[in-house]
Amino acid sequence: MTKEAKKEYCSGCYNDIYNGGMAKECWSLEGAELVMRKEVHVDQVPPWNQKARKFLSCYNKPRYCYMSPDRTC
Repeated sequence: MTKEAKKEYCSGCYNDIYNGGMAKECWSLEGAELVMRKEVHVDQVPPWNQKARKFLSCYNKPRYCYMSPDRTC
């Protein structure tokens, strides 16, 4: 996957500010892989039944955790 294709998955990530602007690109972008994860808010109680979505392995959003697709608690 090209860096430009990976950048499409950066939207909403805490470190997306480094993709342009003051820096050339995020330092995690080159080694990032596309993975399936559940986005779980820190205040959400189990079971986590939402569907898994594609995220970059380095994706990070404040107050969210990223779980493997088969995990429910």
